[in-house]
Amino acid sequence: MNTNTMKWLLKREFWEHKGSMFWAPLIVGSLLVVLLGCTITYGIMQHGIPAHVTINGQTLDHARLDQILPEETKLVVAKIATGMYLGASAPLFAILVGVVFFYCLGALYDERRDRSILFWKSLPVSDPMTVLSKAVMAMVVAPAITLVLAVAASLALLFIACLALSTQGLNLFASLLASSDLYLSPLRLAALLPVYVVWALPTVGWLMLVSSWAKSKPFLWAVGVPVVALVVIKWVNAALENFSGQTLLLSHYASDVVARILGGIVPGIWFTFQPGLQTGMRPTEHGVDMGGLVSQSYLSLAGADAWIGVVLGVAMLYAAIRMRRWRDEG
Repeated sequence: MNTNTMKWLLKREFWEHKGSMFWAPLIVGSLLVVLLGCTITYGIMQHGIPAHVTINGQTLDHARLDQILPEETKLVVAKIATGMYLGASAPLFAILVGVVFFYCLGALYDERRDRSILFWKSLPVSDPMTVLSKAVMAMVVAPAITLVLAVAASLALLFIACLALSTQGLNLFASLLASSDLYLSPLRLAALLPVYVVWALPTVGWLMLVSSWAKSKPFLWAVGVPVVALVVIKWVNAALENFSGQTLLLSHYASDVVARILGGIVPGIWFTFQPGLQTGMRPTEHGVDMGGLVSQSYLSLAGADAWIGVVLGVAMLYAAIRMRRWRDEG
């Protein structure tokens, strides 16, 4: 019964927020494919190869790339393409941050504002299931949708680039299809989803807690409270340093706390909190090592920072559940 209820709640959330979670990244991804695809095609077609090329003392008129590039270079180009093609979809993950932020901020506030909470509370659905479904939607479903659209857009751009290169005599399709990175890169990207959930939990918990109790302007409460608290702590720290020459260690930790509760939904944020992971990841001559990226990302879960955030995130979600149960807008 709980599984069926959760499926129903997730479907409800998806249909209510289909515009931001599906259509927005789909439209941006489509524009990305069209604009970047046209730019790549124009650049290759118009400025690809000079009319006259001299190779080993021999001048070739209207040469083709297969005549100019050695076989080793062609393999390197294919390797770089399969290793870096997912980077073209970075704007979609930037949109994901905004989508998740404002979804969580309005998840419990909007239903009180439009009074739909009275209808939903009349159904046999518990507050924990309702809040949990919204959290799962923010941390799992929305990133998964963005990931699928990002991979589709990246593959489309890779196909367009290869098609344009083939008109210049460089056929990379066979090399690309034979490369394991073409198929493993999306799977490695999907493998980062559990890491994202762990690091996003404090932000999601905080935003939903604010959404559950704010009577108005939840954005100002969500951003203003931690920022003002950080400014006050920094000011006290500066005052103590001027008068006594001592500082509060709390100032450093306060910066980390504010960054966690506001920036945890940014993909890759774990590299910011653990800079040692960046030095442990060695970029290859063919682009980003996706295997190393995954392994270093999971190493971030070995630190206490990640799990302290999980505990705080769960506590804030529990508080949001209690607040939704007892909150009364009159």
